[in-house]
Amino acid sequence: MERKLTFSVGEYYHLYNRGVEKRNIFLEKRDSSRFQRLIYLANGTSPIRFSETEGQALNNIDRGDPLVAIGAYVLMPNHFHLLVKEVIENGLSKFMEKLATGYSMYFNKKHERVGPLFQGRFKGEHVDNDKYLKYLYAYIHLNPVKLIEPNWKKEGIKDEKRALKHINQYYYSSYGDYCGIKREEGVILSKDEFPPYFSKTHDFKLYINDWLTFKKD
Repeated sequence: MERKLTFSVGEYYHLYNRGVEKRNIFLEKRDSSRFQRLIYLANGTSPIRFSETEGQALNNIDRGDPLVAIGAYVLMPNHFHLLVKEVIENGLSKFMEKLATGYSMYFNKKHERVGPLFQGRFKGEHVDNDKYLKYLYAYIHLNPVKLIEPNWKKEGIKDEKRALKHINQYYYSSYGDYCGIKREEGVILSKDEFPPYFSKTHDFKLYINDWLTFKKD
């Protein structure tokens, strides 16, 4: 089946996919770390063998020119979300193919399984307005709250402090990178390719908190 959405250089997209039959695709920390590292390594024009990069800092690895710019991401037990901007023609599709293929091969070998890991081709939405683009920073980074309060969006947050502590300690997202935490995985992001919504760490935290405590009428 052909994808209805077409990708264009300079445009923003919300990308996501889940495990086939809604199965978990990250079974342990090593799986999440592998995928997180692949987000960076797959985002380049040069072919890379993952085994040859182990033990090396990400910013010391020559991956060629980036295929997309990444603004935000989160890994959940059975799915993932990415906010990207295509920076070279066909870069987005090449990046997602390298990412999915590399991780599927690793996961199937490690966990002794065969067959597709993901639920078909990745899904995507064109982010065609500023309001939606900014909102995705909250939507993506607040995903882990569902792990401790599954119904928070419908019923409202019950423990705000606990939820904020949880997302702050949740390693497999870009939340910490916007909160000023210095870590190797910070090189995954290309913040300069996105609007400067959050010039200060305080602005970002306040925006996230506003969405966390937002109550529908």
